[in-house]
Amino acid sequence: MINDYLTGFTIKQMAGAVVSFMFFTLSAFAQQATVTSPNQKVSVALLSQNNSREGGWFLKVSYLENGKSHEAIPQIDLGLVRSDQDFSKDLKFLRAGKPSLVKESYTAVHGKRINRSNEANEVVASFQRPDKSKMNIIIRAYNDGVVFRYEFPEKGGSYTVKDELTAYNIPDGTKRWLEKWNPANEGYYSSAADGKVQQEWGYPALFENADSTTWYLIHEADVNRSYCGTKLSNKAAPSKYKTTFPDPGDGRGKGASEPTITLPWQSPWRVIIMGSLSDVVASTLVEDVSTPSVLKNTDWIKPGLVSWNYWSNNHGTKDYQVVRQFADLAARMGWPYTLLDWEWDAMGNGGNLNDALEYIHAKGVKPLIWYNSGGDHTWVGATPKDRMLTHENRVAEFTKLKKMGIAGVKIDFFESEKQDMIKYYLDILEDAATYEMMVYFHGCLVPRGWSRTYPHLMTYEGVRGAEWYNNVPDFTMAAPTHNTILPFTRNVVGAMDYTPVTFTNSQYPHVTSYGHELALGVLFESALQHMADRPEGYNALPDAAKTFVRDVPTAWDDTKLLGGYPGQEVIMARRKGKSWYIAGINGEQKEKRKKVQFDFLPEGVKYKLTLIADGSHDKEFSTRYLVISKSDSVDVKMLRRGGFAASLVPVTDSNLTTRK
Repeated sequence: MINDYLTGFTIKQMAGAVVSFMFFTLSAFAQQATVTSPNQKVSVALLSQNNSREGGWFLKVSYLENGKSHEAIPQIDLGLVRSDQDFSKDLKFLRAGKPSLVKESYTAVHGKRINRSNEANEVVASFQRPDKSKMNIIIRAYNDGVVFRYEFPEKGGSYTVKDELTAYNIPDGTKRWLEKWNPANEGYYSSAADGKVQQEWGYPALFENADSTTWYLIHEADVNRSYCGTKLSNKAAPSKYKTTFPDPGDGRGKGASEPTITLPWQSPWRVIIMGSLSDVVASTLVEDVSTPSVLKNTDWIKPGLVSWNYWSNNHGTKDYQVVRQFADLAARMGWPYTLLDWEWDAMGNGGNLNDALEYIHAKGVKPLIWYNSGGDHTWVGATPKDRMLTHENRVAEFTKLKKMGIAGVKIDFFESEKQDMIKYYLDILEDAATYEMMVYFHGCLVPRGWSRTYPHLMTYEGVRGAEWYNNVPDFTMAAPTHNTILPFTRNVVGAMDYTPVTFTNSQYPHVTSYGHELALGVLFESALQHMADRPEGYNALPDAAKTFVRDVPTAWDDTKLLGGYPGQEVIMARRKGKSWYIAGINGEQKEKRKKVQFDFLPEGVKYKLTLIADGSHDKEFSTRYLVISKSDSVDVKMLRRGGFAASLVPVTDSNLTTRK
């Protein structure tokens, strides 16, 4: 077998030590195969638990830091239980196929980085049950993590998957940030160093190993019609986070919680983003492993800022005069979009939908419009309902919307991640693409990589965002810390419409500083960024802050973490073209001073820095103008629950004037 393996091993692969395999029989391990990432920092080993036929198979994931290998996840249990048989026991290891190098470059329409490149080493491990039924496990080691998926390669037959036994065994002492599972994915992240709290948890889940050498984020990607969305549960064993199917009661009990598959079949990818904390934040692995774009033409997909009236006026779209005010706000700020949220079909006070659309278009602004996802899966009766529910309904509605000059739809209240709901999400995206309609999912799952496949999927909610200032009083004091966790967790895996940057108050007040709020427009990535404050909140801003809010991008060419720790603070830099934007927030109840280094800038280029930081109190800004370069640094004060935002524009003759 070793000779067979070496026959397909290229000189280049041998020189780079790309992939290594070891096959042997010991009392402890029946078989073993190890695949290592191209940069040799990430490795994953396939092992058996013991020498008996009952022994299951598992993965062990390690990370190389400072020349020393650290065991990150000592055991990831493997297996599937199909309606006809159990693919976790009596599995005979057949072979590990010849190693292959996966190398790819692609361009994203929006997200944390436009130009993407990735490479991994892949191996396919093949197993067989006593009746000759086969299962493969496809394993890849990327420079920023590990992915694996199951495959039934045989043709013919449909089965129900009764259970997936994938389970991540996390040692005590590992710090973890987890969100209690809820169908809308709108909870808080809590932190712990063990698994004593036993319940169901949503994705993504963040971990820091006990010696602080390795961070990893567990998620899933490329979920399609052949499976359901999953979550994690440690109910059975505190240290074991098992992949778990949706609750039968989700979506008002509609749809099966166990997926039905037809062979040949591949599961979604199980994803472990791994490395330093900055590696995790910068990773695009969830989209890298997802199906490439199905769209040939993406010129019509335009990221941008959106004025939004719900946060300040819960029934704002019902009022034609409010709709006009927010259209005026978008026009005045140069934002391309305004959203007509729920109750647009009941609009009054001087005008109806047609009047509103005529007014919005006259201002040079494009409207977006809200829909209830409809059907029996949601308790919410808000209208319009059911117009997205069937292909025929969507075709009729998208045809009308296209004629009305509406650029995109916000669709709400999905309340389930069962297989039938995954199909519904994807059916919406496919029909929307036909009519060049951008899509925003609300009350929904968290990203699974679909924005690569369907780049007109601009953003998702799936987060406890600023809307919660309307819902509960506890968000007031929880938000500052919560905001510092999201860039390390939820927003890593895809666009997140938190609806940020509010300076006035909604139903319940916020205690974050103006500097903190301004920073959220950079820290939180969303291709359609819904700016939630009322017009007077933005009108009252000083010139520098108003310019920043007017011009901040919503799609980025690069993203870098400059510093931070979940629950404490975060400082991030994002690039658009040749300009950089930096933002930082403080989630704690004490003032901090941070030194911002600019060593990520290119050599020999000077930048005009506009730094908008906290002033003497939380409703005041302090603005500085400086010329800086790669070797410089700037001290920044953040009030308790404070923050700052900055823009860096390459110096030209026209912008050389500086002030201090």
